[in-house]
Amino acid sequence: MDKNKITYESIDHYISNFPADIQEILESIRRVIREAAPEASETISYQMPTFWQQGNVVHFAAFKNHIGFYPAPRGISEFEQELAPYITGKGTIQFALGQPIPYELITKIVKFRVGENIVKAKKKSSKKK
Repeated sequence: MDKNKITYESIDHYISNFPADIQEILESIRRVIREAAPEASETISYQMPTFWQQGNVVHFAAFKNHIGFYPAPRGISEFEQELAPYITGKGTIQFALGQPIPYELITKIVKFRVGENIVKAKKKSSKKK
């Protein structure tokens, strides 16, 4: 294991390790997610900022040339047309640095993911009865 690798204690700690311009973007994404999912808790998972509400909602992370946003595969397929301008993969979206971040789209995706988690949790709890 790389002894120089940072282990992030919190989202604040994660964000503080980036230059000011990237910190501003990360804080804006965090705020948008918080507004879209006010009951979600913040954590670090896979060394990335993560929001959790009855399951993983989304992860996000900064890279050299983009912001990675990870809403799980259904969070991508549900918004396929709106995500057409961005590089996507199975469960991942890349928002290029230097381009506007689509905060309204992030809001829609987060709300969708929270709703998906709530439905999944209700189904799971009804099976236990």
